[in-house]
Amino acid sequence: MTGSGNKNRMVRTRRAALTLIGAGALAAGGITSALAATDDDEVLTETKVLRDPDTPVAGNPDGNITIVEWSDYNCPYCRKLEPELRQVVQDDGKVRLVMKDWPILGPVSVTAARIALAAKFQDKYHQAHDAMMGVSSRLTEPRINELLAAAGVDMDRLKRDLTDHAKDIDAILKRNNEQAEAFGFRGTPSFIVGKYRVPGVLSMTEFEQVIADARKAKMN
Repeated sequence: MTGSGNKNRMVRTRRAALTLIGAGALAAGGITSALAATDDDEVLTETKVLRDPDTPVAGNPDGNITIVEWSDYNCPYCRKLEPELRQVVQDDGKVRLVMKDWPILGPVSVTAARIALAAKFQDKYHQAHDAMMGVSSRLTEPRINELLAAAGVDMDRLKRDLTDHAKDIDAILKRNNEQAEAFGFRGTPSFIVGKYRVPGVLSMTEFEQVIADARKAKMN
């Protein structure tokens, strides 16, 4: 296939993967609740989706474009995408990455998400996240504990925080799930990039293009 053919195929793929959110969810004025699939009319407020103070953030916290990622630690596609997405965020330098745990692949996924969020209380969320995303095999609870201990997480403190902050952790996961359902996501990974909804996996080149498109849309 020629270079022109490759480019045209990429554009078609990107158009098929992306939905520019209009009045439905990400309107020009920000996120609205029009697509909310729950009884809570405030599920998709801009503050809750983009600025939830309890949700971990990577990249540039002052970036001019926000990517919101919903992921599951037992999702092979999330693991495969992780290093590429982080590279894109690092290379760009102006992307704020909001990390929403969405454990939809079984009880161990829920355990992993709760443990990662508990690690946040000792400022080790990112270490826990990277440790669990960095393996190729399906997680088990003993394997999770092993990975986090090796990553420098204080496991005694972690157990206390899991208990002491159980309601807060469960509330975060509930918000993440409600938002994902309201956006109509069907699996992990799923993303919001600026004003774009990205329900699936993109290549590094496609992510770079989406970020460029999102910046252009923000200016218009």
